Amino acid sequence: MSVSNSSFNYIRELVFKLSAIVLEDGKEYLVESRIGPIAKAEGFNTVDQLAEALRNNPHNGLQSKVVEALTTNETSFFRDLHPFETLKDVILPEIAKARSSSKKLNIWCAASSSGQEPYSIAMLLRENFPGLHNWEVTFIASDISDKMLNRCRSGKFSQLEVNRGLPASLLIKYFEKDGPSWIIKKELKEMINFQKINLSENLPYIPRMDIIFLRNVLIYFDTSMKKKILKSFRDILQPDGFLFLGGAESTLNLDPFYSRINIKHSGCYHLLKG
Repeated sequence: MSVSNSSFNYIRELVFKLSAIVLEDGKEYLVESRIGPIAKAEGFNTVDQLAEALRNNPHNGLQSKVVEALTTNETSFFRDLHPFETLKDVILPEIAKARSSSKKLNIWCAASSSGQEPYSIAMLLRENFPGLHNWEVTFIASDISDKMLNRCRSGKFSQLEVNRGLPASLLIKYFEKDGPSWIIKKELKEMINFQKINLSENLPYIPRMDIIFLRNVLIYFDTSMKKKILKSFRDILQPDGFLFLGGAESTLNLDPFYSRINIKHSGCYHLLKG
């Protein structure tokens, strides 16, 4: 389904208002591909008709469907690998040593999408840090999309999804076959508290975090919102904590209080002292 300029502008303004995500010029194809199926399912012949319905009745329940469709991002298990290797080999050993007396560890995946990232971290913890089983581990994974959060909580993945980045040994150990799909085992589900959080709004209470994953999220916001989010995360991150960003993201010219850790392709930052 094609989309007119006026409908595209209306939809991107709506998405920006509700999520602060920026749809730049040239993203008409994204609106067409993601909103087209919603329009069809709701009985509209075109995306333009759906946009008109939104204009006439913004409380008809379509807003959330449109925003969710345009804020769902591509993901995979152990995506880009390097950040997870850095987490395993450098960051977690350092944090475990620093927290050895309190035996408390706090982790937040701030954009969990369909769940591959937080479940990758959960498997990494289980496989490499058995000593943490007796710790008080608070593991929050959040997203703006109710649909994605429901997927996360179900822990159900297609064969194609488990084929992307997930080692066969971990598939066999931590998943159970369910027809054509795979469901992650209860022990991993119970490690994670999935919550709905809109990063563009004032954040709810979140305990001070040792590790935050904010990978491949900032690229969707404008400069002012990037600065706001990074500042709010400074208030949540422990002074000796770590922030992971995506490979194409940086705090440069956005927040001078973060410093990149010199580990190739890790996208890992910590707060400057003092």
